[in-house]
Amino acid sequence: MTDIMDDIAEEISFQSYEDDLRLLFSLLNDVLQREVGYTIMEKVEHTRTLSQSACLIRAAGIENTAEFLEKQLASELSKMTLEEALKLARAFSHFLSLMGIAENHHRSRKGKNVALVSKSCDDTFNQLIQGGLSPDVLYDTMCNQEVEIVLTAHPTQINRRTLQYKHLRIAVSCSSDCLHQHLLEVNDRKDLTQEDQDTLIEDLAREITSIWQTDELRRHKPTPVDEARSGLNYIEQSLWKAIPHYLRRVSNALKKSPISFSSVCQHTGRPLPLTCTPIKFGSWMGGDRDGNPNVTAKVTKDVSLLSRWMAIDLYTREVDNLRFELSMNHCSDRLASLLHDILRKENSEEDRHQSWNLTQTRSQPKCHNVQCLPTQLPSGADVPSHTECNKVESHCPQLDVPGSEYKRLKNKDEQATSSPTSSQNSQKLQGSGNPSQPTTPKGSQLLAQRKMFAESQVGRASFQRLLEPSMPQKSTISPYRIILGDVKEKLMKTRRRLEQLLEDLPCDMDPNDYYDTPNQLLQPLLLCYESLQSCGSGILADGRLADLIRRVSVFGMVLMKLDLRQESGRHSETLDAVTNYLGMGKYSEWDEGKKLEFLARELKGKRPLVPPTIEASDVLAVELLQKDARLAVAGEQGRPCVGGMLRVVPLFETVTDLRGAGAVIRRLLSIDWYRDHIIKNHSGHQEVMVGYSDSGKDAGRFAAAWELYKAQEDVVAACKEFGIKVTLFHGRGGSIGRGGGPTHLAIQSQPPGSVMGTLRSTEQGEMVQAKFGLPGIAVRQLEVYTTAVLLATLRPPKPPRDENWRNLMEDISKISCKSYRSTVYENPEFLTYFQEATPQAELGNLNIGSRPTRRKTSVGIGHLRAIPWIFAWTQTRFVLPAWLGVGAGLKGVCEMGHTEELKAAYKEWPFFQSTLDLIEMVLGKADVPIVKHYDEVLVSASRRGLGDQLRNELMTTEKYVLVVTGHEKLSANNKSLRMLIESRLPYLNPLNMMQVEILKRLRSDTENHKLRDALLITINGIAAGMRNTG
Repeated sequence: MTDIMDDIAEEISFQSYEDDLRLLFSLLNDVLQREVGYTIMEKVEHTRTLSQSACLIRAAGIENTAEFLEKQLASELSKMTLEEALKLARAFSHFLSLMGIAENHHRSRKGKNVALVSKSCDDTFNQLIQGGLSPDVLYDTMCNQEVEIVLTAHPTQINRRTLQYKHLRIAVSCSSDCLHQHLLEVNDRKDLTQEDQDTLIEDLAREITSIWQTDELRRHKPTPVDEARSGLNYIEQSLWKAIPHYLRRVSNALKKSPISFSSVCQHTGRPLPLTCTPIKFGSWMGGDRDGNPNVTAKVTKDVSLLSRWMAIDLYTREVDNLRFELSMNHCSDRLASLLHDILRKENSEEDRHQSWNLTQTRSQPKCHNVQCLPTQLPSGADVPSHTECNKVESHCPQLDVPGSEYKRLKNKDEQATSSPTSSQNSQKLQGSGNPSQPTTPKGSQLLAQRKMFAESQVGRASFQRLLEPSMPQKSTISPYRIILGDVKEKLMKTRRRLEQLLEDLPCDMDPNDYYDTPNQLLQPLLLCYESLQSCGSGILADGRLADLIRRVSVFGMVLMKLDLRQESGRHSETLDAVTNYLGMGKYSEWDEGKKLEFLARELKGKRPLVPPTIEASDVLAVELLQKDARLAVAGEQGRPCVGGMLRVVPLFETVTDLRGAGAVIRRLLSIDWYRDHIIKNHSGHQEVMVGYSDSGKDAGRFAAAWELYKAQEDVVAACKEFGIKVTLFHGRGGSIGRGGGPTHLAIQSQPPGSVMGTLRSTEQGEMVQAKFGLPGIAVRQLEVYTTAVLLATLRPPKPPRDENWRNLMEDISKISCKSYRSTVYENPEFLTYFQEATPQAELGNLNIGSRPTRRKTSVGIGHLRAIPWIFAWTQTRFVLPAWLGVGAGLKGVCEMGHTEELKAAYKEWPFFQSTLDLIEMVLGKADVPIVKHYDEVLVSASRRGLGDQLRNELMTTEKYVLVVTGHEKLSANNKSLRMLIESRLPYLNPLNMMQVEILKRLRSDTENHKLRDALLITINGIAAGMRNTG
């Protein structure tokens, strides 16, 4: 029941899926029996049975009987007390959540058997080689491929993070013999003893009990930092483990060699280079300012530092484990040279430390009652600590960040007294001889001095040496441990530096003492790798060490590269202030020509500008502001600022913007300064973003899809004219109404030439959890991205065979857009109908995002964000934005006599095929009887006629989609998806009926908080059942 199946629905084994559901449902029933009692459980069973009976009878085509049973069910639910409704809603919500967990498990389970998975690297490389592609071309293309997945904070993740973790813990065993394994995976094993099985059942029962006893609702809105912390958790909990596995899978598939007398073919015979990164990650969390006043400069800075801190923390844990593993003595000459440099440096520091100790000893009176430090370390203290709980793949449900909570930055008055990392110099000067301080007993003085020493850099180093091998022994222990010990020390200093910066404390560390770039960290790791290879220990080099090198290459020092996103109007306002100050008039009132002339002149100039719908000028305005900021930071005119130039990426999202995208890019690249800037500072590479959400809300799904297709063609052609390489950045949402859908299908249906080895795409909200929440599923998703981009590059999708097909698309687009806008924007009754028939007004109480639901205070559809627009219609199972207008467009062109041409285009043109397949998928999720029930109970009698018209339009759309595709019924080409949808209905339908009744009561008792909670629980449950929100 999901838009994010990525062609994986057919991979589910329904027999084992249903077996797991029976187990999970049985355990939930036991929990409910204990928690809510027999009476409520009897109502749950009665409601489920009645709902399932209605579904089965409707599926058999007996509409009248099904309608009778549904009305009986709705009537019984409407008579329940609020307390009963709350418990029932929670129960059905949890049933649907468990179904989602079981579904994800089987997606992950199937993905592990690479030989059985289509679109895997192995499968795709085989296709390409057998199709005549040169192994060298495959290897070079794969090594140069650049895909970036950008995680966003769009508010579509309905579940609290606590519940997300608890759902994961059903996938993570806490028992010692099943450590770090999926509970359902353990259940798949055939070697379990009866005791193991009993333990497994107890673990599952505990997790389900914990879920039931946890509040499902967010009581406070998350801050942008909370959202960023959530994004970092996906890295720590899943992607950190998935990335090495994924890259190993790509490398093995590339390297694959022929086996004698076997059908296995050779791909390239060469592995993927160790530092090659076909996939990286970006983030908008903490940088997306578009309509979100909560994302300030301070928030962006804090999130950036927090991301770096998390990266260093993960690397520190991994290096500690690696030191335990690399205990061998032999090394290369190059590594030995580095080893001697480190030992000389440490000897020098030891001498300084002993000199400091001697000075302190002479200056202090002798104390005979103080116990001395041990003169000999206990056995085993000369190796790094290594325990099971210190494993890198941390499954604990918390993000290990500085402090138990995110600390606010302190003001100047607080810094001197409250920070544990204040200046060491000031600490050493605050001795007992200060006359302004009261005298203390001699023992207290000594304890204070010891504390001061422990908190000092010297003291910390002294403590660290208690855990390290002593100098005379080091040369005989392990050169790798000493090298990695130096790496760990630098990592720890880097982490302390970031903590100081997070606290706004002064930080004057020597740049040689900490890591600032990935290359600095990679250098000693690669040296260790080369040394192991040269000493015949390649099997060790290609283990945990290779995984760490790959992680550093992919995640760098920031885990996810942070994008800054801002609407162009804010930049115009800034330039208005500048030009007014300079007496040049108001920038925003100039025509485009004057703006470009001014911006190009200032960009070419050396002086700073300020003393001590998208156009080309919008891009240059950001470049100018960036230039000016960099000049201010550098502190000297013309001096380059450290860190490189930020890319400025124009976003084309509305239909008007999309139609002008090519012209804007041509105008930009025709400006000498800008073209030279792209070539010099960005390696001749222009990035352009196309948005799916607002274009869909603006013109309807079909018209938006066609305008996006044409805009990409035009942008690619424009860049080609100027010899500039282009990367298209797809701002896709999770739902089909916002451009969502199976990744492989979406990429394979792009215009020819638009995917040339590079791609950026957003993943947001519940899609991040669904695609990257579990390591196994994450590996599969990364592989799907990789193979789809590779195929689109080497075997681009076909353009329309018949030029008239483009004309037909124009006709469908115009008719569908007109039909869509006449309903949504021109019908004066529609806005009120939307507000009455859906829970749109109540969605703001979910507290699922930090940004407002509207860009402006206007109540119209135009300023409503795309997410609540889609979310509200998904709740009622109408999913109107994804199909409205499509039926009118297809009907109009078919009635013109072009039905056979549309059928041919569907079979042969990937763009048209994928567009209709996605619309067919969403039509399969719509439910006319449920939608009708919302209208009958919640919509005023005078507006119910509009609901009738819209339901008729839905039926028309379904009819003509089936005519063009040639399918007998919806989702006929994906029977597994159809079965998943049908299996959820007995639990989903009662939730919709309860939501209708609760909305009815709440709208006459708006201050009833229990009613509001009950409504939010039904929203959560329906979102779990539909498997997406907005």
